[in-house]
Amino acid sequence: MTTHTNGPLACRRKGPLRGTIEVPGDKSISHRSLLFGALASGETRVRGLLDAEDVHSTRKAVVALGATVREEGDEIVVVGPEKLREPGDVIDCGNSGTSLRLLTGVLSGIPGLAVLTGDASLRKRPVRRVIDPLRKMGANLSARDGDRLPPVVIRGGPLRGARHVMEVASAQVKSAILLAGLFAEGETSVVEPERSRDHTERMLRGMGVPVRVNGLEVAVSAARPRGTRVDVPGDISSAAFFLCGAAALPGSKVTVRNLGVNETRTGLLDVLRAMGAKVTLEGAREIAGEPRADVTVEAAELRGTEIRGAVIPRLIDELPVVMVMATQARGRTVIRDARELRVKESDRLAAMGETLARAGAKIELYDDGCAIDGPTPLRGVPVQTRLDHRIAMSMAIAQLLTGGDEVVLDDVACVATSFPSFFRLLDQVAAGAAP
Repeated sequence: MTTHTNGPLACRRKGPLRGTIEVPGDKSISHRSLLFGALASGETRVRGLLDAEDVHSTRKAVVALGATVREEGDEIVVVGPEKLREPGDVIDCGNSGTSLRLLTGVLSGIPGLAVLTGDASLRKRPVRRVIDPLRKMGANLSARDGDRLPPVVIRGGPLRGARHVMEVASAQVKSAILLAGLFAEGETSVVEPERSRDHTERMLRGMGVPVRVNGLEVAVSAARPRGTRVDVPGDISSAAFFLCGAAALPGSKVTVRNLGVNETRTGLLDVLRAMGAKVTLEGAREIAGEPRADVTVEAAELRGTEIRGAVIPRLIDELPVVMVMATQARGRTVIRDARELRVKESDRLAAMGETLARAGAKIELYDDGCAIDGPTPLRGVPVQTRLDHRIAMSMAIAQLLTGGDEVVLDDVACVATSFPSFFRLLDQVAAGAAP
């Protein structure tokens, strides 16, 4: 079928999925390479930067703060000014929660006034859990609806280090605090209940910033990063759609090359193995501080499993498509401790639960997760994507499990925020035509 990335889309593909692909660069690492490069002395050269709307938002933001970003061949070069400046206008973060939260941390330490806003979806996402710890450091912040929702107004100024004990593991909140700590007097530390993705710690260390890690505590003191080289691996959150689809569709075998396999991000691989899928990693290597490998998943008879606790922060973005895969597993799959899903681009838990139930899944929703009984054949349904890229892509994978029924996605423009080539790659592996 024709690749389509705007407006409504009728999906009608058949499996199995077969082939070898590369997915675009990791979104989390791409955001950080631009922002940290803008903070750094000297130049930062980035290979493999994700070319998607969320990352474009961060790129435009750092330019507004005085950084220079240019393309040289297959690299993006970021050169930061001596000091970042007050922006001349409101900064629009689009749909990117990462841009807004990390910039809130940085701008807290830059003298001047800044306003961060975003699209209709982003303006519904809570910001108090970033604002409160930054205020503890002396930051002057305010937001709409009693400091709960964007836009966020920041009056940057002197900060003091503080120790923060977080109730919920969040790499975005942790990163915002640590970035503010680069401008603060004294040490700034974050203690999480579970490990969240550690791209910030790895990249800061690679840029010469002393980062102290002690178990679940991470600490920094005032420092300026040094420019470096960044090589962005493929994004496991993007690969998840193909890997879960391959696990659930009989006869499938998909390899994703050059995939980031940072252990704080590989909860999906643990769950795939626990459910009985055949998972193999080849060519494991580490480049610019981030491990990567070629990952292959083959279909198998899947079995239900329990997904909770420490693994949740390691696969929070992948849970919507894990829910799709779980409809094909024998027995019961239980997901708990995933309340975070309710404050993403949409309430992903409610959206996926309601949509899969209409498609025939046996699913019970909890406040922090769900239980899914299977295996259950799915049927084609109309889908409200709710401006959420992961719902759109997850339900495109669900369509493959209907036996050929049509699934109509009401709006897939949101896919461009993270994965503009998704439908093209899905056509490729559904046709078995990947090289």
